[in-house]
Amino acid sequence: MKISELKPGETGTVVGYEQGSKSYRQKLLRMGLVKGCEFKLVRMAPLGDPVELEVNSHKLTIRKSEGEALIVERGNKNAKY
Repeated sequence: MKISELKPGETGTVVGYEQGSKSYRQKLLRMGLVKGCEFKLVRMAPLGDPVELEVNSHKLTIRKSEGEALIVERGNKNAKY
């Protein structure tokens, strides 16, 4: 599933990366979005771009196109951030 399929307030876990997104993948890894990383989708801009994520009590704002390089799994609603 993609980040764009989540709704604000939902959580997710990074399970992989799309092939062919090497430059975005390196940027996402440097920001801490590694495999197994849990995050919360805090909010989306009105037109869906950019999106704000909370990762390890830090807020990240990324472009929707960069977020689409991530393969995510819907997470636990009781996760702590």
